[in-house]
Amino acid sequence: MQQQYFIEQAPTYGEAERKAQEKYGKPLTILMHETVKIPGGFLNLFSKEGVKITGIIPRFNRPGNDVSPQREMFTTVKPFPPKQPQQAPQTQQALNFAEEKEKVLALAGNREKDNALKEVLAEVRTIKEKLEGSGLTGSREEHPTLNRLDDVLILNDFPPSYRKVMLERARKELSLEALDNYDIVQDKVLEWIGESIRIYDNNKFRIRPRIMILVGPTGVGKTTTVAKLAANFGIDSNKRAQKRNVVLITIDAYRIGAKEQVEKYSELMQFPCFSTVDYDELKRIIAANSEGTDLFLIDTIGKNPRDMEELGKMKNLLDACGALAEVHLAVAATTKSSDLCEILKTFEPFNYKSVIITKLDETIRTGNVIGALSEKSKAVSYITNGQKVPEHIRTASVIQFLINLEGFRVNRIKLEEMFPEQVQEQMQQWS
Repeated sequence: MQQQYFIEQAPTYGEAERKAQEKYGKPLTILMHETVKIPGGFLNLFSKEGVKITGIIPRFNRPGNDVSPQREMFTTVKPFPPKQPQQAPQTQQALNFAEEKEKVLALAGNREKDNALKEVLAEVRTIKEKLEGSGLTGSREEHPTLNRLDDVLILNDFPPSYRKVMLERARKELSLEALDNYDIVQDKVLEWIGESIRIYDNNKFRIRPRIMILVGPTGVGKTTTVAKLAANFGIDSNKRAQKRNVVLITIDAYRIGAKEQVEKYSELMQFPCFSTVDYDELKRIIAANSEGTDLFLIDTIGKNPRDMEELGKMKNLLDACGALAEVHLAVAATTKSSDLCEILKTFEPFNYKSVIITKLDETIRTGNVIGALSEKSKAVSYITNGQKVPEHIRTASVIQFLINLEGFRVNRIKLEEMFPEQVQEQMQQWS
């Protein structure tokens, strides 16, 4: 009589052997065992490691022998398969998933169900990736200090990738004794956060005229920021007199009232103001007014980051300003971190030198900003915290971001020693 074989799998070797004994009786001859992925979860997408055993069914339990009806259920057993070369873990897992997918698709029965199932599988995979990226599918850190620290980082809206880096650094660089002292850990992490913030050098009046262009999405406050910069760079508030010659230019001819708003600011500050949407004309304006001008400030129309065609047109227009022009990207502090990263990426073709953070007064959390700037390796030049011109703007500093974090014990004197502000032109301070 031809030998017949069985295959059983379970989370552990012992459980797999027990299941086989319950089905086929004793004694069993186990020929081989191997580690496998056992499908589990919704649509078998969340698999776990387990053990598969292969062995010989005892002769007295084979079909034709006197066996109980319960065991006759297991008489259809495939012959022992020829040994195949062992697949690499990732390749084997991919093959297992492909096989399971084909089985499910076969059960669908028609093209409509096939397409629907593919959409479901794609959506579930996306959800799984997001959960894994946020750390929600994994277990919490074992040390309570790291749990507490992660909670504080979440409170401040730091993105998952940034939190992961900070927690991993804490595990690697801090001893167990240090981890037992939360104050030591949070002081160290606050220092690391400060190290991740890059500040742009704003003392750029070595070449005249200096040309500064502000770009960014709609509604982030570019025009008001241009006015604040013009007032701070061009007017001496103590002497109430001009200290630099500033020229304002707007290419925002489409937004209602935009041109009039810039012209009103220029009239109050007694600075020349021009408006154009033409490449050649913009070039002529700059050339004709360069003599004696210290600073050109150029306000642009707000653009939807997803409208690549319009962004391309604006980029071509701004090329008229020349290679020495500084492009600064204005973004609102209220923007969520994922959108911030997308905006920073989308405006890359403008080769912007720094980021201006606006509307800091409209949020109590800045982890989203710090995380996005760190991920994209971007420097920050200015921050604004209100609508008042000229006082609601200041040169960006590491300290300004750190003191706005919630849940951290801030030793400002110590932090100022670690992160001294660069010697830059004093802005009119906000209240």
